[in-house]
Amino acid sequence: MSDLLYSEVEEDLRASVRDLLTDRAGFTSVLARTESAEPYDLKLWRTLAADLGLAGLAVPEELGGQGASYREVAVVLEELGRSVAPVPFLGSAVLATAALLAAGDTELLPRLAGGELIGALAVPLTTAPDAGFPGGVSANTEGALSGSVRTVADASVADVLVVPAVGPDGPGLYAVEKAGATVTEVVSLDLTRRLADVSFDNASSRLLTSGPGAESALRQALLVGAGLLASEQVGVAQWCLDETVAYLKQRYQFGRPVGSFQALKHRLADLYLEIVSARATARYAADTLATGDSDVPVAVAVAQSTCSAVALHAAEESVQLHGGIGMTWEHPAHLYLKRAKSSELALGTPGRHRAALAGLVNLPPA
Repeated sequence: MSDLLYSEVEEDLRASVRDLLTDRAGFTSVLARTESAEPYDLKLWRTLAADLGLAGLAVPEELGGQGASYREVAVVLEELGRSVAPVPFLGSAVLATAALLAAGDTELLPRLAGGELIGALAVPLTTAPDAGFPGGVSANTEGALSGSVRTVADASVADVLVVPAVGPDGPGLYAVEKAGATVTEVVSLDLTRRLADVSFDNASSRLLTSGPGAESALRQALLVGAGLLASEQVGVAQWCLDETVAYLKQRYQFGRPVGSFQALKHRLADLYLEIVSARATARYAADTLATGDSDVPVAVAVAQSTCSAVALHAAEESVQLHGGIGMTWEHPAHLYLKRAKSSELALGTPGRHRAALAGLVNLPPA
């Protein structure tokens, strides 16, 4: 039986990350970055990745990582969700790292784990784990890549791209330095997680793995990404609930705190129960990923279909219950709403995951 409660080590990790983000990623600084030419806080990223060692949490110690597990990575993502910190953790420490681990790479992993490099997995952020191997990029007999991929998360700050491509011998995963790609940032809904289109024109690459191994590594990376994204969504939802409760306690109407109105109490109580349920599904997904349990596909599908909806509902409630101030650019609620909505589409929509779950547990199609 899995213990889904947070361990003492996980709580200590949470406290360290929260203290750093409170100090370095407050709302005013995050909002200022969304309006600047440098939307990512790479100084903060270096502190997280190199000084705290968070980029290599799931990487074995012999490869320069911390030798922890995806449970600890999930805790970090919860805190990053609470702050919507503009750092490339999902793209580099989760998706690219998971792909390299599954591919058995020993060259790039130590450099990503140590924060020396930033990585990105060159697939559209909307790609679901069961989407199949993409065919937008091809490799010739020399391993040169040509083609394009749209809406890649964190590609604009990546030093190396892990690229699925179809070569003469079938599917393959290739490593490409950013200098070999054309990266064009696109306007994304989420101002704190940027997307970019990536194109290749006979770009030099290094083959990581091919054939069934490449397909398996890509699917594993997307499963890990989807399962751990659920924890980030829990963090988003928890911030929305906490800030809304705090606001309703201090906002007065008709001589009473707005939070004393029974209708609002009911809405907040319902949201609290949703978040408790979402946290349980996210913790179970992280635990199955950490232990390599055979229930991973089911756990990830349940977590993503649950947490996506809960995060979006929490963000919508936060905006509405903050009243007029919640609609303003100066209040942080809009950043959480945008993160929740974009994350609902990321790595498979809730409907896509429910459909996958139906097949996994032998439910008949609708």
